[in-house]
Amino acid sequence: MKHKRKNKTNKVKIRAAWIVAAAALCLAGCGKAGAVSGENASDVERETRTEADGTNGAGAAKAGEAQTDQEPVELTILAAASLTDVCGEIKERYEAAHEGVNLTFSYGGSGALQTQIEEGALADVFLSAAEKQMDALEEEGLMDSDSIQKLLENKVVLIVPKDSTLSLTDFSDVTGEEVTLIGLGDPASVPVGQYAEEIFSSLGILDEVKAKANYGTDVRNVLAWVESGAVDCGVVYATDARTTEDVTIVSCAPEDSCTPVIYPAGIVKSSAHPEEAQRFLEYLRSPEAEELFESYGFSMAGAE
Repeated sequence: MKHKRKNKTNKVKIRAAWIVAAAALCLAGCGKAGAVSGENASDVERETRTEADGTNGAGAAKAGEAQTDQEPVELTILAAASLTDVCGEIKERYEAAHEGVNLTFSYGGSGALQTQIEEGALADVFLSAAEKQMDALEEEGLMDSDSIQKLLENKVVLIVPKDSTLSLTDFSDVTGEEVTLIGLGDPASVPVGQYAEEIFSSLGILDEVKAKANYGTDVRNVLAWVESGAVDCGVVYATDARTTEDVTIVSCAPEDSCTPVIYPAGIVKSSAHPEEAQRFLEYLRSPEAEELFESYGFSMAGAE
């Protein structure tokens, strides 16, 4: 009986040892698993933070792009051909002082520009060489009436090529036999041609002049003919004659022989940028712009 009890005791001891060993293994396994889980959690946390930082950075970059990539304002100005030179300088100065605003000038006879506006051409400002075209557009409801202003004044002159041998002294001399071709703007669409007809009508020689007339599409067209000697003489604005050394001014138009040569300016009613257009018109009345106009031979309308 004693021997059997010893065997039972040994069996109990062995069984207890196995239980302790198994428990130790379980604890070791759980510890490792916990350590791995902790490492994985740290990795996930780091990845989450990195993604969040990247998202915030991308958002900031997009916000910066929105601020720097703003589209510039494009102002389209339809201007009489006689304003070509001075407006080229106005464009440079205005754009330099107004970042984000680009000026695009389109030049031509005022009547042709009027037609473009009537046909729906995209434009913001109209600078005409006569009030007739501006008045017509206003009556048609195509101009902002409140914006229209008399901006400049010019003079009409008779010119000949620099090397001309003709003995012309005034407008009435163009009826002489030595003159065979006279360069004039087309009175149907070119204001300087309309002024010329008024002058020659006041002198009573319009029909004789028409018989010798060669009509141009704008005042610069007429100027080029006289410069090259393609015509014997021509009628242009004083400001155009000043732009070249290849012509000679014979005479200014007789006083009161034509209506005052007024250049009105106004905003086209369909303008996509009326506020910017208004600021540009205000600039045209500034001391800086006035100095520029006068340097090209214009005078400010209404100036005494």
